[in-house]
Amino acid sequence: MAPVQPIVVKPAPAQPAGLAAVSRAVVATAADLISNVQRVVVGDENFRTARDNAWDAMLADQARNQARADLTREVAAMVARRAPRGRKRTKTPQIA
Repeated sequence: MAPVQPIVVKPAPAQPAGLAAVSRAVVATAADLISNVQRVVVGDENFRTARDNAWDAMLADQARNQARADLTREVAAMVARRAPRGRKRTKTPQIA
C-alpha cells in the first residue's frame, strides 16, 4: 500500500479589487446616500426602518388571520343553521 500524503491547502493569492467589489462599494455608497437624503427630507421621527416595516407586516398578518378566523366562524354558523339532514327534500316546492 502506498503511503498517504497529507492534503496541503494553499491560501488563495491576493487579488486586486475586481468589478464585483467595485460594484458592491458603489451600491453601498448609493444606499447610504439615499438613506441620508430620506432622513433629512422626512425627519428622524418619520424615517422608515426595517423594524418599522417588520412591525407593520406583522400587524397586517394578524389582521388577515383575524379576518380569516371571523369568516370561518361565520361559515360554520351558517352550516349549523342549515336544515336538518333527516328531512327529505324535493326538487320542486310543495304547493299547499
